[in-house]
Amino acid sequence: MNKILALPASESRDLTSLAARLALGIVLFPHGAQKLLGWFGGFGYQASMEYFTKTVGLPAIIGFAVIVIEFAMPILLVLGWFTRISALLILVIMVGIIITVQHDYFFMNWFGMQKGEGMEFFLLAIGLSIVCFLQGAGKYGIDYCTKMKNHEK
Repeated sequence: MNKILALPASESRDLTSLAARLALGIVLFPHGAQKLLGWFGGFGYQASMEYFTKTVGLPAIIGFAVIVIEFAMPILLVLGWFTRISALLILVIMVGIIITVQHDYFFMNWFGMQKGEGMEFFLLAIGLSIVCFLQGAGKYGIDYCTKMKNHEK
């Protein structure tokens, strides 16, 4: 326990970055895979696009962007590659979801009779996105390896 408490600040930041990236990436990946590939009980690309354009009323390009971002950015986060860009795009998607879909459901809907869930999941994703954006990948990501390789040249 003392070793953990005695970690240098830089090592602690790197581990924080890793934990935030893995948590956000692993939790969001199935949502993107549902929308793009139909995995994990999802509807797949065509039905997701139909939902975004017809039910939510988004332009097709925005629906496409949501699907691609929710699928690809979690993978990049887990790898620690383009971390800040990935985190920022996820942040934008989560805010967009709250504004367009979740605004009627308040904070949570665990036992309520209304349709839909609350926005607590999206708020957590926003918080983790902010951490990933501010911290970057840390030394346990491809971004760090790329940066170090560029400094050697």
